[in-house]
Amino acid sequence: MSGFSQREDGFEKKFAFDAEKRFRAQARRNKLLAAWVGERTSMTAAAVAQYAEELSAHDIKKPGDDDVAEKLLGDLTARGVSATKEEVREQMTRCLARANELTASEG
Repeated sequence: MSGFSQREDGFEKKFAFDAEKRFRAQARRNKLLAAWVGERTSMTAAAVAQYAEELSAHDIKKPGDDDVAEKLLGDLTARGVSATKEEVREQMTRCLARANELTASEG
């Protein structure tokens, strides 16, 4: 393998590794967000786990944070909990930061 091919292979592996880390962090963020909603709406542990799966599926189906924020806000409102867009966004930021910490500690 030439030096260029080795370097190209290294970049591809790094890209794949970084993409996998982002995916794991997003999944963790969604679990943390589900727990947050669960605390605010008195969900059972089973309901929180199911909601986390629903939230992750929603996030995969339509990538991006805007739709997740809208879903969280709508779900909170539907359960009788008042929340603002800003509050939801702040919680999303906190949960992603925590998820990134957990993912980084994996190695």
